[in-house]
Amino acid sequence: MSVNLSKGQGISLEKSGGGTLTAVRMGLGWRSAPRRGLFRSRTREIDLDASAVLFADQNPVDVVFFQHLVSNDGSLRHTGDNLVGGAGQGGDDEAILVDLARVPVHIDQIVFLVNSFTGQTFAEVQDAFCRLVDETTGQELARYTLTGGGDYTAQIMAKVHRVGGGWQMTAIGEPSQGRTFQDVVPGILPHL
Repeated sequence: MSVNLSKGQGISLEKSGGGTLTAVRMGLGWRSAPRRGLFRSRTREIDLDASAVLFADQNPVDVVFFQHLVSNDGSLRHTGDNLVGGAGQGGDDEAILVDLARVPVHIDQIVFLVNSFTGQTFAEVQDAFCRLVDETTGQELARYTLTGGGDYTAQIMAKVHRVGGGWQMTAIGEPSQGRTFQDVVPGILPHL
């Protein structure tokens, strides 16, 4: 059963029968919003990019994105760049796989963000979502839906962070500006 998260809401990543999840997928999906023209509606392709920044004691130590598909330790893997988004079918357009069991112990937070590489604002995006899936079973655990897109080009979506001996996901949903993850990192720090 999936949980629809609100901004700031968190969920534990423990299995319902006990134990912790070992592998999760953070999926990102979106469509271009139709724009009204003189005679008909039309859409413009939008290139959103999913990234994951790994933090140790509030310091960024690694990143996974379309130009660095695997983290240095091999625990995170980006499935590849989608340049145009989906047709609104609800599937993941980009995904980052996280092997929680392999994440080094000094990494205490993984922050997922999305940015508009082509520079369009989120007002031009519709049906955008970020979801967490149990990679072992394929079951969706949580979903954070972007609503009411605005005049910003990036979104700090969610973080997976250590709590005690396990992991928790927290929806952040903070608008930001930037075409790349480097532009957005300063905006992440208040959410760690």
